[in-house]
Amino acid sequence: MAKVLLGVTGSVAAILTPSLYSALKQAGHEVKVVATKAALYFFDPTLLDGNAGQRNQAAVIIDDEVQIRRLLRVALENENYQVHEAETGQHGLVEIANRKPAIILLDLGLPDMDGLLVLKRLREWSEVPVLVLSVRDDEAGKVAALDAGADDYVTKPFSTPELLARLRAAQRKTRTAEEILVFKHGDLVVDLTAHVVTRANKEIKLTATEYALLRLFVKNPGRVLTHRYILREIWGPKSEEHRQYLRVYVTHLRQKIESDPTRPRLIRTESGIGYRFHPNDQRPD
Repeated sequence: MAKVLLGVTGSVAAILTPSLYSALKQAGHEVKVVATKAALYFFDPTLLDGNAGQRNQAAVIIDDEVQIRRLLRVALENENYQVHEAETGQHGLVEIANRKPAIILLDLGLPDMDGLLVLKRLREWSEVPVLVLSVRDDEAGKVAALDAGADDYVTKPFSTPELLARLRAAQRKTRTAEEILVFKHGDLVVDLTAHVVTRANKEIKLTATEYALLRLFVKNPGRVLTHRYILREIWGPKSEEHRQYLRVYVTHLRQKIESDPTRPRLIRTESGIGYRFHPNDQRPD
């Protein structure tokens, strides 16, 4: 059992969210809150793992279908993951708090709570990559999950190579956005520090909106960004339904940065959902 020490002023909820507190307690941790004159935060996230201080490659599968869990376990164990399973959302949150996984595979249709609620509660205290497992044609569910903080999705039935490719891509994004200062793709260079974009050493003139859009893509390599998310980030919350704005600017941006705008390699369309920025030329198998 690990001890988690929190020092706070005012409301405990400002630091210790109800879902995090519940997950810690159910995982068997002792939680102690210490009132202080200064706002201090002593919580060490590594204490969520029973093997504190040790990095692992644990994976948590949250799915109520036994056959799916078996399939995922075989695929992940072949990639040297330590696999932990949960068939309900509440059990899944406890496993996440206890195991501190490197990746989570989350089904949206769970028996005790909606997968979206699991995701929202998780995002109150963790940014661990989440790969959503979605039934085919459930487009609205995919969009809602991505807007709620999922990193990617895989439709059921899925192929193991596709699953593993998306899993690797989701884990690569665990680098903080601040680490990405210069993006290079062939002769295209995006310098986020200097706010300069060049191709073959020649500067590409972008409007302020085009640059903001490109910067958003570069900061989220491999991640599916929904139309609503992009519109909110670039134009504000009142523009979330104006998809035509986005289509026009994506078209203009592709014309300036893609080698062949008619067959874009960097900015890929996710039909009915949004766009995905690929930092390499290869699509997932």
